[in-house]
Amino acid sequence: MTKGTSSFGKRHNKTHTICRRCGRSSYHIQKKQCSSCSYPLKKMRRFQWSAKALRRRTAGTGRCRHLKQMPRKFKNSFREGTQAKKSN
Repeated sequence: MTKGTSSFGKRHNKTHTICRRCGRSSYHIQKKQCSSCSYPLKKMRRFQWSAKALRRRTAGTGRCRHLKQMPRKFKNSFREGTQAKKSN
């Protein structure tokens, strides 16, 4: 038996599928855990030894639905429950 080309033709079972949290093909079907983000655990998987991986998934890499509003709210001192004055 060789461990090269002829063995690669026998690979047709999928160990990993798409993860519902990170979207990568890293969710192990038998272990029921993602090797990239460690879903379903609450705490996201991240390590300091991989600086590039931290940059890829840090704050500011997604839609920033909340962060987008912060400069405007900061400028107005985070006021709430007031109406804008009518400009004539």
